[in-house]
Amino acid sequence: MTQPKTIRLALPKGSLQESTFEMMGRAGYHVRASSRSYVPNVDDPEIEARLIRAQEISRYVEHGALDAGLTGHDWILENDSDVVEVANLVYAKQGLRPVRWVLAVPNDSPIRSVKDLEGKRIATEAVNLTKKFLKKSGVHAEVEFSWGATEVKVPELVDAICELTETGSSLRANNLRILEVVLESTTRLIANKKAWQDKWKRKKIETIALLLKGALMAEEKVGLKMNAPDDKLDEILRTLPALRNPTVSRLSQGGWVAIETVVDEKVVREIIPALRAAGAEGIIEYPLNKVIY
Repeated sequence: MTQPKTIRLALPKGSLQESTFEMMGRAGYHVRASSRSYVPNVDDPEIEARLIRAQEISRYVEHGALDAGLTGHDWILENDSDVVEVANLVYAKQGLRPVRWVLAVPNDSPIRSVKDLEGKRIATEAVNLTKKFLKKSGVHAEVEFSWGATEVKVPELVDAICELTETGSSLRANNLRILEVVLESTTRLIANKKAWQDKWKRKKIETIALLLKGALMAEEKVGLKMNAPDDKLDEILRTLPALRNPTVSRLSQGGWVAIETVVDEKVVREIIPALRAAGAEGIIEYPLNKVIY
């Protein structure tokens, strides 16, 4: 029996793992992994998945140990990795938003600007990103690698930190204030350059990208179905903020149509009463797994 062709795909282990598995599931790829294994199971025989720390994925993809992977744009820059960035996927641990690398200091620190970091000591996991930012700002400071718990190192051990934040809640909890945003980052699907030149692998990676982007697009959308009499159709269509023109089809009952569309979930509670007032009946809201243009 001929073995199927496969690609080696890295999925981020750690803070992004759960949200990545959920997104893969909505895209149609169901992933299962035990707590002790770095080889998760994907219900697609053409994908060999590996759980790797996001910080390392771009290096393994660049060197060809992996064909593709999901990792942050920040780690691609930190590692200075020469890879193909196939898709920009805006999701993080806590929601659909970019994350930020920020310089932070204690609330009572006399440091008020990046220039005040001249000659100071900074702890961070993203050493290269921090050094590049300081160099661009014309500041000379000592940047040291932090193995974790970076927030607790100021002010006793270091003068400032460069830390990854999504909401800023951890910084506030540790009585820190943001001095400057170093970088805003999103998750990227990346590919090895040699794998990208392989016709079959490229098509497979592009398919994964298409489905992942469709899953993210659907995250904040819902579908709406409703029926309406012909004489109310124009008013109802004016009420709908559709992604594209709504689908309108004739019902077997004379003088009535069915309308189907996709809208932002956040506006549904406002437009459903308006649709009802405009004459729509049998209004149904349903979740979406993917939206692909």
